[in-house]
Amino acid sequence: MKNKLNTYENKLLVLMSITFGLVFVDRMALTYLSPYLIKDLGLNNAQLGMLVSGLSLTWAISGYISTSWAEKHNKKKLVFVGAVILFSLSSISSALATTFTILLITRLLMGLSEGPTLPLIQSFIAKESSKNRIGFNMGFLQSFGSTLFGFMLAPVLLVLLAEKFGWRSAFLIAGIPGIIMAFVNWKFLRKSTVENTQKSEDKSLSFKELLKYRNMRIGILISCCMMTWLNCNIAFLPKYFIEKQHITEGEIGAIMGLMGLSSLLSGIIIPTLSDRFGRKPLVIIFAFVGVFYPLAILYLQNSGIQIPAMFIAYFFFGTFPVVLSAIPSEIIPMHSTGKAIGMLGGAGEIVGGMIAPLVAGILADKYGISIPFFMAGFAALLAGILSFMLIETRVKSQPILN
Repeated sequence: MKNKLNTYENKLLVLMSITFGLVFVDRMALTYLSPYLIKDLGLNNAQLGMLVSGLSLTWAISGYISTSWAEKHNKKKLVFVGAVILFSLSSISSALATTFTILLITRLLMGLSEGPTLPLIQSFIAKESSKNRIGFNMGFLQSFGSTLFGFMLAPVLLVLLAEKFGWRSAFLIAGIPGIIMAFVNWKFLRKSTVENTQKSEDKSLSFKELLKYRNMRIGILISCCMMTWLNCNIAFLPKYFIEKQHITEGEIGAIMGLMGLSSLLSGIIIPTLSDRFGRKPLVIIFAFVGVFYPLAILYLQNSGIQIPAMFIAYFFFGTFPVVLSAIPSEIIPMHSTGKAIGMLGGAGEIVGGMIAPLVAGILADKYGISIPFFMAGFAALLAGILSFMLIETRVKSQPILN
């Protein structure tokens, strides 16, 4: 039955992809609407960095703790659906912010509610995945929904809504679909997907036990570099384009949407190739490719090859599901997969999502808006170097096709 299109595995994959995509829309809305927030609330670079960092901090803490609790008490479905509802309400509440402090509080609450969603989704997919398509499933999960909704449609639609009705309306509308999807997930998810049924699975691996795996230790470092690259590039790109290249908000939305297409393609192609050629070589290659993304922003200004170069270099994004999902799913026992994924993502969120954008914003105010992009380039370079230390996890004898 696994080789047929109309299977529970495939239906679950599509549903989880859409759900995570809506999570990503709410998270990325701040970035796309930042030009309007800067004008309306008078935000500086440091405050913009704090808004990104604050969400990442609470996301990281909640992602690990909430997922661990859910796995330990067999309450993954309850925690997951509750989290989807709460992050949607947090997005809606962002529309009510009248000061930087209020907006920061809503972002902190959003991080708390969004934290466990991705680790739990990935644990659901890992449990239902055919062994020969774990890379594809994890890549499709993180790329189809997040890029289609979060990177391609969101920047265009949210900017359009902000232009016509104001940024507050854009936040309001962004949160509504998540509430609908919460009820769809409650009805669809099977007990076998969300609960541990074997007694041997009752004992979850501890933090120290997870760190005994070499790929977990190296993966944490790579995750920090990946998230630094992602957040330093995304958080400051709109403002950089406006200040240095005098691009309009609408044009920036189109460019961000094109980068979303790059994310979508790379997020499916690279994990799928890793099913065939191995996880490690694909991560190494495209981490070094990612170095050229911030360099294209800085040194190819207003040239005809800037956007194509950015599009290709953004393929680094396709290695994220390989490192953060596929590899831990292949080395960690199923009863602790969600916790392991939460640990990897949480570490990346704290260092690359919280500390890096905050430091980048402070340095940008003092030394110029180019600083975050130099930080991003160095992070990608370091990720490539660290990737040589990974242990290959793909089983070479496994079949490639169903």
